[in-house]
Amino acid sequence: MARRPTLMSIAVAGAIALNVLPAQAQTVIRIGHVAATTGSAAHWGKDVELGAKLAVEDLNLKGLKLGGQAVRLELMTEDDAADPKQATSVATRLVDAKVAGVVGHLTSGTTIPASRIYHDAGIPQITPSATNPKYTQQGFNSAYRMVAHDGQLGAALGRYAVADLKAKSIAIIDDRTAYGQGVADEFQKAVKAAGGKVVGREFTNDKATDFNAILTKIKALKPDLIMYGGMDAVAGPMLRQMKQLGVSARFMGGDGICTSELVKLAGDAMADGQVVCAEAGGVAKDREAGMNAWRARFRDKTGQDVVVYAPYAYDAVMVMAAAMQKADSADPKKYLPELQKTQYNGVTGKIAFDQRGDLKEGALTLFTYKAGKKDPIKVMK
Repeated sequence: MARRPTLMSIAVAGAIALNVLPAQAQTVIRIGHVAATTGSAAHWGKDVELGAKLAVEDLNLKGLKLGGQAVRLELMTEDDAADPKQATSVATRLVDAKVAGVVGHLTSGTTIPASRIYHDAGIPQITPSATNPKYTQQGFNSAYRMVAHDGQLGAALGRYAVADLKAKSIAIIDDRTAYGQGVADEFQKAVKAAGGKVVGREFTNDKATDFNAILTKIKALKPDLIMYGGMDAVAGPMLRQMKQLGVSARFMGGDGICTSELVKLAGDAMADGQVVCAEAGGVAKDREAGMNAWRARFRDKTGQDVVVYAPYAYDAVMVMAAAMQKADSADPKKYLPELQKTQYNGVTGKIAFDQRGDLKEGALTLFTYKAGKKDPIKVMK
């Protein structure tokens, strides 16, 4: 019985008839990327995803060769919705897809549980944004981060609150996430070490919208500064309710609140100079021009301004690709030793990792807000 011609056989026959043979396909190397691209942290997640995509685009345009063959990078993107359970499910999916490495996750609460899955599979992981110290304290040789951790960030905020802002009485609120509680804990330690006074500690959650009970209790303590460990989606409404209750204390937080989105969320509740925040990252004066040029290019390419961590996701992909090139292989077992020895000059600065996988000399930038815009105070290391 004669076989009926398939669409594929017809296409191949047509190509032969026209003397046009299919070009040899390039080897595709998949790099996983995970962030929260839905939910309250979606603006953060889309930011880092676009940064990673831009790096892959740049590398493919430049052309990569490994083992003497041309290769093409492909970003396999996943959404963990900032949910730890979804994060482990996504991590398993990436392992099954045999990705060569992972850039992500966005939050500490998702990065930490996913890291064990990647480690057990021998897949290198670089987070562009997760700051909880526990991530690199697990002893995993596969775990790396591109920014300073909460120990550095919280400590810097605590010292600044006491020494520079001269805060006499400080109240602390956190959202009980791995990130929020972690940075608040480190802040509290630093305040006490600097001789400051913590008059109260309260907590909420990362989806809360009503803070009247907490703020009423805090108002009675008459703090001159309130520190919030959490994200901008909660900090904005909290600032609005502070104003409604007549709480005029300074407001301080980590990189979770240090966004232009905070201005929109807080509305007219933010007085100039009232909010001070620290971003886990930043460049020295001699690198500002390069970073500004990259940000302008990012805006031209994506149609969006950088939220915070897009350049760190960009550099994470570049660092991973550079390690592959040095090893002349995308096999994690072969390029992981090169990743550990990284000495890379990136958009965000000179990148090298310590024995734990933390960034050596991680920078921090302190900001305030004036006329509805972020205004840098100083870069610290």
